[in-house]
Amino acid sequence: MFRDECELEVLAGKGGDGASSFRREKYVPKGGPDGGNGGKGGDVILVATGEITSLLSVGRKPYYRAKNGGPGGPRNRSGANGEECMLQVPLGTEVRDAVRGHLLRDLVEEGDRVVVAAGGRGGRGNASFANSMRQSPRQAESGREGEVRELRLELKLFAEVGLIGLPNAGKSTLLSVVSAAEPKIADYPFTTLHPQVGICSVSHLETLVLADLPGLIEGAASGAGLGHRFLRHVERCRVLMHLVDCSASAADDPGEEIEVIARELREYSEDLASRPRLFVATKVEDEVSAERARALEKALGERVFPISSVQREGLDELLTAALKLVKEARAHGSLTRPT
Repeated sequence: MFRDECELEVLAGKGGDGASSFRREKYVPKGGPDGGNGGKGGDVILVATGEITSLLSVGRKPYYRAKNGGPGGPRNRSGANGEECMLQVPLGTEVRDAVRGHLLRDLVEEGDRVVVAAGGRGGRGNASFANSMRQSPRQAESGREGEVRELRLELKLFAEVGLIGLPNAGKSTLLSVVSAAEPKIADYPFTTLHPQVGICSVSHLETLVLADLPGLIEGAASGAGLGHRFLRHVERCRVLMHLVDCSASAADDPGEEIEVIARELREYSEDLASRPRLFVATKVEDEVSAERARALEKALGERVFPISSVQREGLDELLTAALKLVKEARAHGSLTRPT
């Protein structure tokens, strides 16, 4: 099961109390203060890892708490620091303050971490208050409370190539053929309700990470259909592969389908609309579909790659072209962190 957003409440540990104590030993009648400091409360930390691909595990619980720090003791013994609460999240997780709405950190690389709630400072024991004027202080501090914060986590999928198009454009079928991914495939709209990622081999040494993203519909930029949840994942992709159904049974005109998706991308983000894009005519398995693909290429004034995923035709040429665009995008810099 996939989950790409969740809300949590996190509470850092309270600092331990400082101790008020005096040295008591035989033959030492005037022992001074020796109360130790309390330990620091545990932090709540989010860590990015490539071992998980969904927020499902961390989102199962709405509340997380780190351990409190231990109290100080006599003989200047400091309390133990509270144990941290370490939560693993997938690469590409944006961590936001749910109350204020601002971005705390974008966790995009293995090992990236952010302290979302800092543990309270331990209280000072009475030994810390001793000086030449106050040689026998009895005061000791209480530990400070840990931070409390409400978080909103949003996962933006990582993939080099995002497969976009209207529902039933053939995205899931293409991904299942060129990779080991097993997306749901059926003859009705919105069979893909969450992103599917697959790795395909372009050559013996080079691979591409493809994402089959839920089908767009008109009005997605305003939230229609899967709306912003879809477009959020497209933001991470270096190259977009726009699939259009050109089969004889396709209900819509291929050129109109292209314009619908292009308009939604522009309305959501001009940067997204300007990403390198490959146009792909899918289900080209007879002369009628081949003619529709040629007409689409002429109308666009750009190259259109005709493919048949079922018959495995045109796939090598398409993936080679995609790899070339991805390499060019890599050379121009990373898209992983927001500007």
